[in-house]
Amino acid sequence: MLMFRKVFTLVLLGAALALAGCSSNKPAKVTSGKNSFGESLAGFEGNGSPYYRGKGKIPRGGGKYHVGKPYQVAGRWFHPKEQPGYDRKGAASWYGEAFHRRKTSNGEYFDMNMLSAAHPTLPLPGYARVTNLANGKQIVVRINDRGPFVGTRIIDLSKASAMALDFKNKGKANVRVQWIGKAPLNDPGAHLAMMNRKVSSGASMGTLIAAADGPARGGDDTQVAEAPRKAAPLMQQASFEPPAKATRNQAQIIQVGAFRTLEGAENARQSLSAIGPVQVYEWQTNEGALYKVQMGPFMSEVGARDALAAVHATGFGQALLERTRVEQVAFNH
Repeated sequence: MLMFRKVFTLVLLGAALALAGCSSNKPAKVTSGKNSFGESLAGFEGNGSPYYRGKGKIPRGGGKYHVGKPYQVAGRWFHPKEQPGYDRKGAASWYGEAFHRRKTSNGEYFDMNMLSAAHPTLPLPGYARVTNLANGKQIVVRINDRGPFVGTRIIDLSKASAMALDFKNKGKANVRVQWIGKAPLNDPGAHLAMMNRKVSSGASMGTLIAAADGPARGGDDTQVAEAPRKAAPLMQQASFEPPAKATRNQAQIIQVGAFRTLEGAENARQSLSAIGPVQVYEWQTNEGALYKVQMGPFMSEVGARDALAAVHATGFGQALLERTRVEQVAFNH
């Protein structure tokens, strides 16, 4: 709770900072207000940005490109600008449930299960490579919000990002943040997943910069029906990539893990949905129901390995590949 209070102003400033970038030629000064706990937030304005109140998954993208003008928070000035070549080391924190489904500074909605981040001055939305200096783990995040405004922290990461970098339980980490370039406005997740596949395969910054300007590779234009199993899937999505040829006994799936609650399995599914097709299966045991999360099928060895690396980078280090029998493959043209 203490950490959330410290970063509580992050998304609350979304609307104010967006207006600051277009409503005046003068630097923006954010005034006082209270958070939802009724606590004083001297130097901040507003009771919180709007929630997404629709049903189902939080929409991805839908915002606008935004840099903004200088603004002041609690007596400290921030100067957003284009910063090609931005490369800085410093402290990172993370934020999650308190801001989940709230509108961000560029008009998107924050999804704590997405690999996203907040930065006080970089353009929105944009891509950055973030490296945990303690363990060497790397991910690409979509920067779509402003913050952090506490101490010397240089970036605030989503809950899923903190899990992928393996510092969620610690609260903070020393990281390296490297600007890649602008992110596409309306990416449903495929482009970000592609960027993370490249990171997991050891791509250079030059390769990442070039990929940021290109289309997503490894689409979801194939639908695969698995042979019947003992447990019926609760959810199904399109498969990860189209195979060159569809034959039996050729596919692989990723066994992510088993969960005691459907909520836990659904959280895992949402965290992995940007990587590829995810299913949740209910299994009845002598001790009650278990909810098993699987990904795939994947019709090629390369696609399966790339997806597994991305799953590991998202924080599910126990995930394993397993071969499966595919009965039918149908293409959508």
